[in-house]
Amino acid sequence: MDKLNGQILKGMLESACNNLNNHKKDVDALNVFPVPDGDTGTNMSLTFTNGINEVRKSGSDSLPVVAKTLSRGLLMGARGNSGVILSQIFRGFYQSVKEQEELDVPAFSAALSNGSRLAYKAVMRPVEGTILTVIRESSEAGVAFVQENPECTWKEFIDLIVSEANASLERTPELLPVLKEAHVVDSGGSGLLKVLEGFQAYIDGKPFTSDSVIEVRKEEKSEKASGYRTEYILALNSQGKTSFKEERVRKSLEKIGNKLTLIQDGDLIKLRINTMMPGEILTLGQRYGEFLKVQIENIQDELKPSLLDEPKKEEEEKPVEMKEYGMIAVAAGDGLKALFTDYRVDVVVSGGQTMNPSTADFVKAIEEIPAKHIFILPNNSNIIMAAKQAAEVAKGKDVYVFETKSIPQGLSACINFNPEDTVEANINSMSEAISHVVTGQVTYAIKDTSIEGKEIHSGDYMGLLGKEIVFTGKDKMEAVKDLINRMCQEDTEIITLIKGEDATDAECEEIQKYIDENYDIDVDLEDGGQPVYSFIIGAE
Repeated sequence: MDKLNGQILKGMLESACNNLNNHKKDVDALNVFPVPDGDTGTNMSLTFTNGINEVRKSGSDSLPVVAKTLSRGLLMGARGNSGVILSQIFRGFYQSVKEQEELDVPAFSAALSNGSRLAYKAVMRPVEGTILTVIRESSEAGVAFVQENPECTWKEFIDLIVSEANASLERTPELLPVLKEAHVVDSGGSGLLKVLEGFQAYIDGKPFTSDSVIEVRKEEKSEKASGYRTEYILALNSQGKTSFKEERVRKSLEKIGNKLTLIQDGDLIKLRINTMMPGEILTLGQRYGEFLKVQIENIQDELKPSLLDEPKKEEEEKPVEMKEYGMIAVAAGDGLKALFTDYRVDVVVSGGQTMNPSTADFVKAIEEIPAKHIFILPNNSNIIMAAKQAAEVAKGKDVYVFETKSIPQGLSACINFNPEDTVEANINSMSEAISHVVTGQVTYAIKDTSIEGKEIHSGDYMGLLGKEIVFTGKDKMEAVKDLINRMCQEDTEIITLIKGEDATDAECEEIQKYIDENYDIDVDLEDGGQPVYSFIIGAE
């Protein structure tokens, strides 16, 4: 082919999305920190799938429309830092395409290069050895190749781009010591390579297709129910009407959850399932159509009406007067959600380390709150970029995102919020409060690895002080006490101890006693019910 049109671009994107989806577990496995987290591969897969679904729904073969629709879909579906950066790459791609209905190789190369520039701009402090490096070095190599070979074919160009991206990815451990120590390449860069390989496969006439059977991690059994009740009502698209096979989908779902209810009602699919991995459930569903309704709740919240029950619509509420302030916080666990609500938070977005909310989740929350000024507390470093992207997209409201990287920081910000004060005064006082919070967390390792000179084994308990792993061992309580000792300083006035879903009252009493015997510090004990982290500790 001489030029690339909208139909060809759609084929390339479908191939890229399938390749990324098929290998998201491989990308997940590259995550350096051995904690159960939102996972780079899963985040990028969900982000790209949302973009592709929007392209499918548009039904257009116009290249500018495809590029614009993809850009918007990726932006709204972006999850985690890697998903946001991916969305910015294709935002820059669209801005370069503009109204061109066909692209030659130089124009396509320029669009990728512009995507790289925009992705760097989106990150306040770009770090080399990441997805940013891979898109920059591969796109720069593409521009140089086209200049030297103006008559090059599409295959020659795509092969060059993929080769350079792979070489760049292999160099990431030399730029980031933490990757070298863990013997892995950058996970975000690996996800981007899967996208570019998808382009290559389509150009070669062998586009990637979706795996017929999804291999996923089995849900871990425990005596105490945990996880999320995940429900949706989905309208099958034209492709889904022919490819959806109830028994095959049911078998895939049973591998990642239990208490499954799956109903096909004409072109509608209704699902309810309990799972530890709601993201997997959504990824599977998005292959067949468009979500009409989605609901994800902590599995212990049995009072929440089910989408499958189809409750009658309430009478329309009277218009609510616009108030001065509104607040949004991200948290997982019924106790934490209730705590943030008590601290004047209007909407608590479900999520955290195990499930990163999308840009659209934040936009929806912003739209729900009748307030002039809205403060967002992401409470996780991997969620901040999506929150900021939502603040840019939201219209008609002044939205400010605090860079809270932990639950204790978010709670401290809430406590220092004054509804009677000015916006500037609140931002200053809440930011100052955040800066004084030291956060510790106790969780467990999901794989063997080596980080910062520490040998970590699967199943070990880890004490995290901020982002640093300061303790590893087999004893959970020893991990907690080690963190307490590190966090309690001469000027520490209060310790906030947040109990996770797997922690016991006896363990909390032991920690309380340990602090009372060794430190003259007040202790605020809260039952957060959060997954993954047995204890979250805040020191102020």
